[in-house]
Amino acid sequence: MFKKVFPLSSILFLRFLGLFLVLPVLSVYALGLQGATPLLVGVIVGGYALTQAAFQIPFGAMSDKIGRKPTLLIGLVIFMIGSLVAGYADNIYTLMLGRFLQGAGAIGSVVVAMIADLVEEKTRAHAMAIMGGFIAMSFAVAMVAGPLIGGIYGVNNLFYITAGLSLLAMVLLLTKVPTPPKIIHIYNKKAKISEILKDKNLFNMVIVDSMQKGLMTMAFVLIPVFLTHATYHFDWPKEELWKVYVPAMIMGILAMGPAAIFGEKYNKPKTVFLIAIVLFIVSFTIMGLTNSSLVFVFGVIFFFIAFNMMEPLVQSMISKFAKVHQKGTALGVANTSAYLSTFIGAMIAGIMMGYADRSTIGLSVAAVALLWLIWMLFKFENPTKHAFLFIPVAEVDMDKLKALESEHIAEWYINDTEKVVAIKYASEHLSEDDIKPQILR
Repeated sequence: MFKKVFPLSSILFLRFLGLFLVLPVLSVYALGLQGATPLLVGVIVGGYALTQAAFQIPFGAMSDKIGRKPTLLIGLVIFMIGSLVAGYADNIYTLMLGRFLQGAGAIGSVVVAMIADLVEEKTRAHAMAIMGGFIAMSFAVAMVAGPLIGGIYGVNNLFYITAGLSLLAMVLLLTKVPTPPKIIHIYNKKAKISEILKDKNLFNMVIVDSMQKGLMTMAFVLIPVFLTHATYHFDWPKEELWKVYVPAMIMGILAMGPAAIFGEKYNKPKTVFLIAIVLFIVSFTIMGLTNSSLVFVFGVIFFFIAFNMMEPLVQSMISKFAKVHQKGTALGVANTSAYLSTFIGAMIAGIMMGYADRSTIGLSVAAVALLWLIWMLFKFENPTKHAFLFIPVAEVDMDKLKALESEHIAEWYINDTEKVVAIKYASEHLSEDDIKPQILR
């Protein structure tokens, strides 16, 4: 399984590494370009996310028509062109065009679909976890490498490096990724976006994903500007930004493992999310109020811990709450909403820099996070702990299967390619031995 997932996860790693490399220093760089305003800087930081949101569904549909690999290749080419345009930019509008083009290569959902095509049903959740881990690693590497390389060689060269990473991803795609088979799920109804939004658990996860990503881009607009501009008290050289990002990223990585274990193994994601939101509140409050560089660094550390605590759980929780026929749609809705929030968060941060001082900005963002905390306390629920029973189709009585009903059976479906019946049940209330006599021939 790992051999199938590794090339695709590596492609995502390279692509996200390119996107993340510029985040720690992009707002400071953009402010120095011809025509820059705080609002346009916010658009620059979050611009890729706007086109990501717009092109997620078209790229998914294209991959169904012309195949996954050709679609991935097209997306990577567009991303590379956008990176080259951004690297060449000498004014704010050319940089904006490059960022929009970077986002237009929206291949994330296609990679997820391709992994689902290549990996057997029983190991698919593990495969998705590996993919998520590669994305998290790209974020960690970028937070360290971006400020160092950008400070020494210039931020524009980060975009040229990103173009090179895109080219490497294309080589991996053409030489290491197999052409996937067609996997067909047979289920009794088609997923609807309205069903996703009406499901309180899925809707709450859309909120969680959107808020987390929106706060992320707000932070990456605000942190480098707060630290490097004398207006906000600190006046750091931008080549020293690594001194705040490196310890913050190390602490974030250390927090990720325990949070994932507690959230997944012990089924306590709500607790993890609540702790993370409290840290978001503390983080933005500190960054808004302190005049001490050391204390500000602690505020950034709290932000990275909060973000990394949430990151491994978000996609997993969406998959757990969604039924099999909803997973693709649910992830698509969540990703589209998250990308829109990424853009909106960056734009709002840019607007706030133009009209408010640091304390007002920090406390305003903290207040929004406090409202989110209250929402989560009353609206979010931990998922029911489920297990899967897989039985070959030949061994199942279809009439009995269709009549199978229990409040503790979440769903069943047939994977027609693998010729197995999958039954998802509440493991605290049922066992395989309870279910098998009801459906076997």
